[in-house]
Amino acid sequence: MRVLTVDDLGRDAGYSEVLALQERLHARRVAGEIPDTLLLLEHRPVYTLGRSASADNVLYSEEALRRAGIERVVTTRGGDVTYHGPGQLVGYPIIHLGAAGLRVLEYVTALEEALIRTVATYGIQAGRDGRNRGVWAGDDKLAALGIRVSRQVTMHGFALNVTTHLEDYRGIVACGLRSAGVTSMSRLIGSAPDMAEVKARATEALRAVLGYGVG
Repeated sequence: MRVLTVDDLGRDAGYSEVLALQERLHARRVAGEIPDTLLLLEHRPVYTLGRSASADNVLYSEEALRRAGIERVVTTRGGDVTYHGPGQLVGYPIIHLGAAGLRVLEYVTALEEALIRTVATYGIQAGRDGRNRGVWAGDDKLAALGIRVSRQVTMHGFALNVTTHLEDYRGIVACGLRSAGVTSMSRLIGSAPDMAEVKARATEALRAVLGYGVG
C-alpha cells in the first residue's frame, strides 16, 4: 500500500528556506530514499513569480513592498504571480507520479478535486474555471495551483485561502487574471475555520483522491 508522509512546518515559514527543503526532499524521492511526502505550512508574506510570470503583474514598487512587509521571489513552479501569507494553507506534495500511475494533468486535477472536497465539508460550493487551474467560488479564486515535475517527481503545489489577509493581493495581478477576484474560506462562510482542522481535512481528501493508505 502506498503511503503519504505528512510534515507540518507550522506558521511563519520562509519561502526560500522551504524551497531548499523541497529540493532536498525531491532529490531523495527521486533516489527512492523516502516515500511520497506532503509539506503543510503557512508562509511569511511573499509574492512568488512562476516560470511564466510577467514582472508587470507585481504592482507594488520596491518601497511599497518594504512598507507592506512582503517579500518578492522568483521561483521554479509553473504559472504567473501569486501571494502566500498567514492564514493560507500551503501544501507541497513531493510525489512520484510514475509510482502513482498518474500523468501531470491527472495529478493537477486530483489536487483540485482534493481541495474542492475539503471546502465542501464547510458548506462551500467550489469548482473549476476554464481560465485558470485552481479552485474557484463563483468568479473568485479560492485556491491557486502551481507545480513543477522533474524526473517524474513533483514539487510546489497548492495554496488555499483559509483566513488569508486578502488585502495583500492588492499588490499583484493574481495569476495574471485582471478580470477575476480572490476570496477565502472565512469570507465565504462568515467565520474563521480552525487551521489545524482544515489541514486534517485537506490531508484526508488528498489521500483519498490519490489512493494512499494511512501514514
